[in-house]
Amino acid sequence: MALTAAVTMRWLRQLQFEGGGGGGRPPILVDGDSRAATSPVELLLLAAATCTASDVVIILQKQRVKLEALEISMRGTRRATEPRRYTAIAFHFAVRGEGADDVKVRRAVDLSLEKYCSVVASLAPDIAISYDVAIA
Repeated sequence: MALTAAVTMRWLRQLQFEGGGGGGRPPILVDGDSRAATSPVELLLLAAATCTASDVVIILQKQRVKLEALEISMRGTRRATEPRRYTAIAFHFAVRGEGADDVKVRRAVDLSLEKYCSVVASLAPDIAISYDVAIA
C-alpha cells in the first residue's frame, strides 16, 4: 500500500507563504525572497538534514552511542541558470557522545543517505551528495 503525505500552503503577501501538515501543528513561514524566513530551496536542505539526522540518531542509539549533540551543516551548490536547481549537496556532521567514533558515525550516515532517508532518495539522482564527519 502506498503512503501519502499532504500539506497545505497559503500565500500571505509578496513572496511569503505559510503552510504545514495540519493536525493542529503550527504552520511554518517560507519566504521566496529569503528576507523574512527560510526560502524554499533552503527548506529543501533543511528537510534533507532533518530526515538524515532522525535516521542517524536512531542508528547511533542502536549502536549504543550515548548521543549528546548532533549538528548538521549543509552547503548546496545551485546552477546559475534556470532552473536553478541543486547540482551538489554537502553535509557536515558534528557529533558528540559517549561511544561515538568515526566508524559508527560514518556507518549511520551511510545507511541514512543510501537507504533510509526518504528526502534524499526523492532528490534528482544526478545531484552529487557528499559528507564529512567531525567527532567531538
